[in-house]
Amino acid sequence: MKQYTEYLKKIEDVLSKSLPENYEPNWKKSLFASLPDCISNKHLEPLVLPCRNLLSLGGKRWRPLFLVLASGLATNDGTPEENSFLLTPVVEFVHTASLIHDDIEDNADMRRGKPAAHITHGIDTAINSASWLYFVAFDAINKFCYATQKNHLHPIMHNLLTTELRRLHLGQAMDIEWHKNNKTVPNSNEYMAMVKMKTGTLASLAGQMGLLAGGGTKEEATTLGKIASDLGVTFQIQDDIINLTTGNKGKKRGDDIVEGKKSMPVLLHLQKTPNDFDKVMNYFEIAQKEGIDSQAVEKCIALIEKSGALEDAAQMANKLKANAIAQIKNNWQNEKSTKAICTLFEKL
Repeated sequence: MKQYTEYLKKIEDVLSKSLPENYEPNWKKSLFASLPDCISNKHLEPLVLPCRNLLSLGGKRWRPLFLVLASGLATNDGTPEENSFLLTPVVEFVHTASLIHDDIEDNADMRRGKPAAHITHGIDTAINSASWLYFVAFDAINKFCYATQKNHLHPIMHNLLTTELRRLHLGQAMDIEWHKNNKTVPNSNEYMAMVKMKTGTLASLAGQMGLLAGGGTKEEATTLGKIASDLGVTFQIQDDIINLTTGNKGKKRGDDIVEGKKSMPVLLHLQKTPNDFDKVMNYFEIAQKEGIDSQAVEKCIALIEKSGALEDAAQMANKLKANAIAQIKNNWQNEKSTKAICTLFEKL
C-alpha cells in the first residue's frame, strides 16, 4: 500500500475531521443543525467516542481508497477527482458502524486487538453510537455536492447509499440466522448471495460512489458496482481462510467456529464429506458453549484442513479476484486508473 501513501493520508485527514475530538461549532451545525444551549460536549462523547475509538485502531482502508481510485476511471487523465476524498467517510463510517453491530450480534469480545466497543462502552451505548454513524455517512454526500456544485448527484448518491445499506442488513440477517441454527447449513449459492449483500455491498458502494464523483454515468457505476461486489466476496472468503489458519488480525484463530459461522471452507468441506455434518455441527455447539479455548475449535479446523477445503476455498477466491480484475481492464481503457485499482486488489 506504500504507493498509495499520499492518498491514504488525505483519507485519514477527512475521516479525522468528520469525527473530530473538539466538536467545533461548524461540525455540530453540519450534523445537528441547532442544539439547545444546555447540550455540551460531554453529551456528545458517548455518541462519538465508540466510533472514533474503533476508527483510530486503523484497518486496511481499502474501501475508501478504492472509492478515490475509482473516480479516476472517469477523469481525462486517470487522476482521481480531488473532491472524491470528501466521500470517503460514506464507506468507512458504514463499515465501522457495521463492525460495532456485528461484534454485538456475534458476542465477539475483541476487535482489532482491543476490547470490542460494546465491552468498553456497554451494549446500549455501542448500538446507539454505531446507528448514529450510519446517518453521519450521509453528511459526506452533502459536503461533496456542496463543494463540487454537482447537485444533480445528491439524490442519486443518497438513493445508492440507502439501497446498499438495506442490502447490507439483508446479508447480515441471513448470516445471523445461519449462526443460530446448527441443524442446517446454506448451500454455496446462498452463501455467495449473503456475502454479496453483507460484504460485497460496501465494495460496490465504494466503486459506484467514486465513479460518479469522477463524472461517470449511472450505467458505468452500476457495472463497476457489480464487479466490485464480486471482489467483496473474494475478500470475505480470504478472511474465512485466515480465520481458520493464522487467525484474523486482533482476533484468535477459529473464532468463526465459536460464533457459529458457516464459512466457505466449512461449506466446501461438507460438500466433499457430507458424512461429517453431525461431527462438524457438534464441534460448533461445543465451541459455542466452551469458548475460543475449547478443544473443539482445533479439532474442527483439523477436520477441515484434512479434506483440502481450505485450498479449495483459496482457489475459488483467486479465480473470483482474477475474473473481476480482468473485467475492470476490459471495461475501462484508462490505463493509469485501471492499473492503480488492479494493483490495489492484487495486493489484498
